Amino acid sequence: MKYLVMVQGTQADYEAMRGEKSAHSPAWSEKDVQTMFAFMGQLNDELAESGELVDAHGLVEPARTRTVTAGEDGRPVISDGPYGETKELLAGYWVLDCASLDRVTEIAARVTQCPAPAGAPVYPVVIRPIDESGCQE
Repeated sequence: MKYLVMVQGTQADYEAMRGEKSAHSPAWSEKDVQTMFAFMGQLNDELAESGELVDAHGLVEPARTRTVTAGEDGRPVISDGPYGETKELLAGYWVLDCASLDRVTEIAARVTQCPAPAGAPVYPVVIRPIDESGCQE
C-alpha cells in the first residue's frame, strides 16, 4: 500500500533555518541545517534501497505559496503567502510503498528523530494512506 508521510512547518521555521531567531524558534546554524539534510538524505537513501521510496520532496517556504479559491461570484481569488491565520503548513513529504501501516509508522517515528537545535518546535509526522482504487460506482 502507498502512504503519504507529511512533515509540517511554519514561515518562522524556514526563517530560523536561515539563522533568524524568533519567539517561535531558535536560530539554526549552518551546521544544524547540514546535519538535518544529512539525516534526511540518509533516510531517503535507505528507503530507496529498500524499494519503499516512491517520491520525496521538501517544499519552499510559505511566503512563496499561493492559494486559489472560488469567490462568491465564482471567479478565482488568489492569495499570496504567508498566511497569518495558518499555524502550520506542509513542509515536506514522502510517498512510500510499504508492506503495512506498522512499517510506515516505524519510518514516521524515525523522521521524528531528525536532529534540530534545542528549543526548535516539534511537529507530528502525519501518515495518510493513498486511495489508489479510483472512483467507486
